[in-house]
Amino acid sequence: MNPSGPDEVLDHIDEGADLIVPLANGEPKELLDAIDAHADNLRGVRVHQMHALRDRPYLHGVYGDRLRHVSYFLSAVTRKAFAEGGCDLVPANFSEVPMLLRRTTKCSLVVAAASPPDRHGYFSLGTNADYTARFIGRAPVFLEVNPNMPRTFGEHTLHVSQVVGWTEADHPLHEMRPPAVDAKDRRIAALVAERIDDGSTIQAGIGAIPNAILGLLHDHRNLGVHTELVSDGVMDLMESGALTGTQKVTRPGKIVATFALGTQRLYDFLHDNGAVEFLPVDWVNDPRIIGREHRFVSINATVEVDLLGQCNSEMIAGHYYSGSGGQADFARGAMYSEHGKGFVVVHSTTGDDSISRIVARLCPGAPVTTLKNTVDHVVTEYGVAELRGRPIAQRARALIAIAHPKFREELEREARQLGYVR
Repeated sequence: MNPSGPDEVLDHIDEGADLIVPLANGEPKELLDAIDAHADNLRGVRVHQMHALRDRPYLHGVYGDRLRHVSYFLSAVTRKAFAEGGCDLVPANFSEVPMLLRRTTKCSLVVAAASPPDRHGYFSLGTNADYTARFIGRAPVFLEVNPNMPRTFGEHTLHVSQVVGWTEADHPLHEMRPPAVDAKDRRIAALVAERIDDGSTIQAGIGAIPNAILGLLHDHRNLGVHTELVSDGVMDLMESGALTGTQKVTRPGKIVATFALGTQRLYDFLHDNGAVEFLPVDWVNDPRIIGREHRFVSINATVEVDLLGQCNSEMIAGHYYSGSGGQADFARGAMYSEHGKGFVVVHSTTGDDSISRIVARLCPGAPVTTLKNTVDHVVTEYGVAELRGRPIAQRARALIAIAHPKFREELEREARQLGYVR
């Protein structure tokens, strides 16, 4: 099969179709441009995707029911669109997205970016396995082949005979620079890093603090990585010699992930790198799989934590900002792990110190991303609150102790009013 033009994808989109699109750089730019440009000819088509990178008219609902976006994790471009009612948001743990797509959509067509085929005729989905890989062999696939997409290894490859069509494109991958790290980040990172043992298997989420923690682990030994996201921090950790994966129970010696997002240096590092495996998210993020590892460490950021230990990681000031992602998946996996540790990291206040992020109650209407029963350690720049297995009074006092000093008296008073402390 030879490549065709991007408009050919329209021949495979029927009325009422459900399109499955990978997140981040798995997004096929020119194929989605073609679909958007011909939206007036579509009827009842829905595009299912987490974390869209590029803004397009259809994200904002301009075509009505002809073409509509369904998000499972908001991004910078879909955040405003959702607030305006232009797209839909489905609450979901990342591990459950393949199941939800199978059960609630027609799985009509997968539209994805890929690396050029190798000499055997196999495409790689490159930076992505995510939920998309689960539909290889289960749904028709139309690919956009980009020479800038790294060829990677794992359970996300498919043969030319398995696609209904493919087109060629040549554009750089989206880069996400490591976020700037401030003094609070460094203090929190130090508190977490000193609690990570040699031989631990690590998951680190997105953000300045998780990245700073990875940067402090270069003198550790025989660390492993089992994470949803491969970032520049993971690459640097491997190049330091600290990351060998020899103590891992599942996929020993391998960095396991379900997608990658970072700089061009990271994408170059991933190309033809057999040390990294990209696997479907319903395996990577399955708490039962994660829990097989000994000394598993999960590290994730949140927006606010209440005095029971409940974490809202999705909503800011009453407005949806992101989604559940994989935070609860990995926090629960760390709980199942023998000698596992879960860390939720957060600045004690907003940037101007005007609002405490340790609160008596979550903001009205806020979702609970990670349950109080699951949360293990909460870390701010003022210390570490160890919550698991502790009574409510001890949890509340531990969290008040790591709040910004100017809010502690107020939190103490609210804790008494709520009956958490006497």
